[in-house]
Amino acid sequence: MIALEADRGDLGAQVSGCGPSHVRLANQAVTEIRQRVTRTQTGGRGLKTDPVWANCRRLLRGRESLSGKVFTAMWNGLVDNDPTDQALDAPIAKEELRGLLATAKKGAVRGDIAHRLTRFYTWCADADIGELTRLAGTIDAWWPEIEAFLQTGITNAATGGTNHLIKDAARVAFGFRNLENQRRRVRFACTRRQRLAAAA
Repeated sequence: MIALEADRGDLGAQVSGCGPSHVRLANQAVTEIRQRVTRTQTGGRGLKTDPVWANCRRLLRGRESLSGKVFTAMWNGLVDNDPTDQALDAPIAKEELRGLLATAKKGAVRGDIAHRLTRFYTWCADADIGELTRLAGTIDAWWPEIEAFLQTGITNAATGGTNHLIKDAARVAFGFRNLENQRRRVRFACTRRQRLAAAA
């Protein structure tokens, strides 16, 4: 987490900031729901001809990246072939979450944040799907950090990426007998971007 100063003169008052990585969790929920619906309908993985299965990649993309023709074909295919509407409810919940997180780019106003959050929670509650309920619970648990991101636009993504590099380097270097060599390997992995920029 990143510690953000709440007041320039008061280092004691800090909040944690969390980036927009929760869209990944929303995509995971969309995939789990789509797979469950497909298994229920077909008894297996599904075929390319099944609209729920055929649209698996499109369901994970943002609405703005789909052309009107592609979006209409996807929407109609899901409406016509999924009587439970769960495969359609999941991407709508994801888009509601994306709309909430996009308020950070627009200079989030508290009223807009509250409106978007209410829309997301209401959609998840009305859908009454286990995966979406879990997603809403995760957003609720992380809400103070997400709200800090929405209000400040500051994220901990760089810190998370560095921590991931450190864990990967430590995992690869597990067999080192010399702790200093392991530390050197971690530092080398974490400074790769700066070295490449300097060489260019």
